[in-house]
Amino acid sequence: MQLLMAPARGEAAHPVRVAAWDLVFYLGCFAFALGTALASEFYGYRIWGNFAVAGYGLAAAHSAWLTISARRGMQTNGKFGSRWIGIGAVVVLAMCAPLLMLVIRRLTGTDWLITPFSWAAQPEVWVIERSANLLLQHGTPYVDITTLHRAPEVNDYTPYGPVMTVFGLPRALFGGSPVLNALTDARWMFALAAVLCAYASWRLLNRPRLPVFAAQLAIACPLTALTWAVAGPDLAIVGQLVLTFALAATGRPGWTGFVLALVISAKLIVAPAAAVLAVFVYRRARGENPWAATGRFAGALAAATIALHLPVYLANPAAFTEHVIRFPLGMGAVRSPAASPLPGHLIAQAGPAGAAISLVLVGLAAVAMLVWLARRPPATGSAALTRTAVGLGALILLTPATRYGYLVYPLVLLGAALTFRASGPTARPPRNGRADATSS
Repeated sequence: MQLLMAPARGEAAHPVRVAAWDLVFYLGCFAFALGTALASEFYGYRIWGNFAVAGYGLAAAHSAWLTISARRGMQTNGKFGSRWIGIGAVVVLAMCAPLLMLVIRRLTGTDWLITPFSWAAQPEVWVIERSANLLLQHGTPYVDITTLHRAPEVNDYTPYGPVMTVFGLPRALFGGSPVLNALTDARWMFALAAVLCAYASWRLLNRPRLPVFAAQLAIACPLTALTWAVAGPDLAIVGQLVLTFALAATGRPGWTGFVLALVISAKLIVAPAAAVLAVFVYRRARGENPWAATGRFAGALAAATIALHLPVYLANPAAFTEHVIRFPLGMGAVRSPAASPLPGHLIAQAGPAGAAISLVLVGLAAVAMLVWLARRPPATGSAALTRTAVGLGALILLTPATRYGYLVYPLVLLGAALTFRASGPTARPPRNGRADATSS
């Protein structure tokens, strides 16, 4: 694993082993895509699987050629000898192509039907676009379920913060015709936000060389590619989260707090990152009072969060509470359908005792994370991202109601951590002229 996480410079010393890893990785992704194409209940998933089989198959074939060439001592330094060929195949065939097809297929009109085998976009896309229409019409993105002349159902809910509505505004403002509807599909907005945040983070880190293994984790992983094509909000959120760590790593605590407020005000699941960032900002404040830097971070985070939530809350407090707080906690009028067979959900299925055990495990994981932060505070962006990935991963695995798709968060964050590591030091030098030891 250390070999695979090393920068590209170290990969050249072990070309056979590295190429073999690529082959195993892409074959595993190919198997996932094939199973999705054949067995998924969702139309969009099956379409993605068919395209992804081609993308991962091409990437695996290229990796097999690199492996055989390396074993035979053949030189593969030409333009087709790059390991990025596999990443490119995944981006084109397993991400962009299925997204384009599904956006066009969506124009036939299958939204809101209770027929997953016909959905060209997952419900979160429709829900976020609807929230934008509601915000423009009523000043709140949330359906008031008390005014419905029927029993509420799961798709009446918008379990996101008010900032998520921004991604649906282009369709709400400019949609109407088939062409404009296709161009303003919220998935394009999610993808654009993710790409722009990744690019901004890369620029802030002084344009480091990207390790291929980092790209495999963050981009080529099936969870990322699938989410990109059928939904997308989680990629926009994790992209913004990576940007907050880039801002923190380059000594911008105020901006770090502001951008983190945007992230939390879109999706509450990333709120635990605030604890890691607070410790990281304090640890990295080398040229000034660390409490002053942490205060600017906390002040910006609190002020922006209040400013973003208060108007929507005041517009309809009951609807805000029902959608943003009660529903995700399983306390709403309708229970969340999130029930992927992850450890927390399986334990909770044992009844009241199982549910209690699951919550206790979440609490213990939180305590363990706080102890880790206190005993080994992160001194680099890579270390801070790693801690956040571990914390969110534990939360996703142990929460009673969750989705396996949320695992895209720790995977992308780990890929970003490798890129941050490759960037080297980015903060201002310490006052005493000595660099602090890296905490990992």
